[in-house]
Amino acid sequence: MTGATGYTGREVVRALREAGVDVVAHVRPDSSNLDGWRTRFERLGARIDTTPWQPDAMQATLVAFRPDLVFALLGTTRARARRAARSGARETYDTIDYGLTMMLYEAARRAGSRPRFVYLSAIGVRPGIRNAYLAARDRVEQAVTQGDLPYVIARPSFITGPDRDEFRLGERLVAGITDGVLAGFGLLGAHRMRERYRSTTAAVLARALVRAALDPTARSRVLESEELR
Repeated sequence: MTGATGYTGREVVRALREAGVDVVAHVRPDSSNLDGWRTRFERLGARIDTTPWQPDAMQATLVAFRPDLVFALLGTTRARARRAARSGARETYDTIDYGLTMMLYEAARRAGSRPRFVYLSAIGVRPGIRNAYLAARDRVEQAVTQGDLPYVIARPSFITGPDRDEFRLGERLVAGITDGVLAGFGLLGAHRMRERYRSTTAAVLARALVRAALDPTARSRVLESEELR
């Protein structure tokens, strides 16, 4: 699975292992904490893969492992993009959220084992959206839904919690305010609206992703936030 070191990804590794699934967690070969991630994931019983982000290399890895499931939990943030720019790297929604995800998809498609592609999208994705973050995910969704592989697409609302390494004050504030407003809507009977838009945690989302990934009836489905509780 890719994105294994992210807030949601590390919980997906844990949930998969708890379900008895053999997990190969991808970590960038240039990660500054490679040894730490290796120790963390191996304690859970997962294997580590450090294939570089190159099309041929990624395809060769997927041919070798022949996975039943490929998790794409990739994404950058504005803060990381700014840090990357200072070192001369280009890290944007187009290059990471779209570019690396589609590199992974093409590698999985060409590997020959037809794995189920589990893609972490976001609430609010729709054709023609002008927000750069959501637009990149819309492009991925269109490619995945029109492609050859079976898939599960998940569209969660805010993913937050006190255990998040990267503290995002604005996100936490918005999530808290939104959850408070939605609680009021719930009291007025708007339960579906409350469930769709209220925030979730990485652990809750991870368990939902794993349930969907392992559910044979969830083949080629788009799961909205209320279905990911």
